Amino acid sequence: MEEILKVEGLTKSFKQPKKFFKQQGEAVKIAVNNLSFTVDRGEIFGLLGPNGAGKTTTLRMLATLIKPDSGNAFICGKSIVSDESAVRRKIGFLTGELKLDETFTPAYLFEFFSDLYGIDKSVCKERMSRLFRKFGINEFATQKLGNLSTGMKQKTALVVSIAHDPEFIIFDEPTNGLDVLTAKVVTDFLQELRAEGKTIILSTHIFSLVEKLCDRVGVLINGRLVALDSLQNLTKEKNLEETFFELYEKTTGERV
Repeated sequence: MEEILKVEGLTKSFKQPKKFFKQQGEAVKIAVNNLSFTVDRGEIFGLLGPNGAGKTTTLRMLATLIKPDSGNAFICGKSIVSDESAVRRKIGFLTGELKLDETFTPAYLFEFFSDLYGIDKSVCKERMSRLFRKFGINEFATQKLGNLSTGMKQKTALVVSIAHDPEFIIFDEPTNGLDVLTAKVVTDFLQELRAEGKTIILSTHIFSLVEKLCDRVGVLINGRLVALDSLQNLTKEKNLEETFFELYEKTTGERV
């Protein structure tokens, strides 16, 4: 298999607010601690962990939104530390915290982001037509985002994030807050992207999403990768939920 992502010792810490410092006695919180793994071209790789495990911080570093304290990662051979612009041209990034301007329409936003990437107008038109049709956005294409439902906003954010047809896609909690119908549209689409040869890394705390989508999974707890394998090898004769909680109790010493 061809390696498309190589993560080498990524570490990131943040200063704690005073109230947490007083409660926990820690001035600095290590969000991601010496993280290393690889992702092969054409696979869906999942980062599974509870809230606060370091999943979002990891994906933000890979998307070049924040810099690591130490370590590096290479996407399509480009460094997230020293070649951010080249990395951004290769990736699509979707986060639940992406806030698109609600005074704009889905059509305008798709065209705007396509233009940022230098996409030819005829290519932009074809992609927008195909993606809007797939996600049921067509009838809302010229309505202001502020007037649309949460699910329609999420679907708009998704198609905008891949307007430039990236080969490596980063999704942070892609189905979080979606109704079951919209979530199914998104998960089906992720499988279609894999079939097209795209590479996807996603973070989630939802066991069923990992079981449905992921070729391999890394379990992240308190900023550390405590397990990494195919779903079959990781769970063996147990289900993913049982395996995760065993790892959690073993790692933290906390009973769940």
